[in-house]
Amino acid sequence: MPRNGPSYRGEYQKAVLAHQERAVMGKRSTFERRERDFYPTPYAAVVPLLPHLCAVKRYEEPCAGDGALISHLAKHGKICARASDIAPQSASIKSGDATAQLSCNGDCFITNPPWSRPVLHKIIERLSDIAPAWLLFDADWMHTKQSAALIERCRKIVSVGRLRWIPDSKMTGKDNCAWYLFDNSCLRPTQFVGRSALTGTALNKTCLTQN
Repeated sequence: MPRNGPSYRGEYQKAVLAHQERAVMGKRSTFERRERDFYPTPYAAVVPLLPHLCAVKRYEEPCAGDGALISHLAKHGKICARASDIAPQSASIKSGDATAQLSCNGDCFITNPPWSRPVLHKIIERLSDIAPAWLLFDADWMHTKQSAALIERCRKIVSVGRLRWIPDSKMTGKDNCAWYLFDNSCLRPTQFVGRSALTGTALNKTCLTQN
């Protein structure tokens, strides 16, 4: 088959897209993406979010994986009222599809969703139609054209920075991360919260409103 023919170009485009989907922690990584974007949430990702959860007592985790995020939040008194995942990695996690969520059993959703754009966008839209939803994913998203359809739902962005996604690894991810608060029931400008030095006892003394 001619290498410059229509069929070849079509196959080449498919191969390029497949390669892009295999990028693990962002567009610059050379590692294979894990199935269904399963990367347990590191504790370092939770610390910047805590001052914004003072009004939250109970929450729901719809992309719970192995329950790592739930364990981190439990250390700070946050109760997970319901945990589910499309491919549960723990017996304590129920089977459920975040894109088909019908209700929120708590004050809000808190989750580390898949970063694959088609799935991520469906989750953002679905969850924020139901209740306030805190989602952890790459900070670069807010600067892309594809965010335009959903950024109006975003009430707050909390900077996290780069994270070490693989335990015991010396490497951090190549993309900066952020917590995004989406809520389709309340329209107002997005608030951006930069990096904070709050740690330890300082976190226990500082509370910011969820909204």
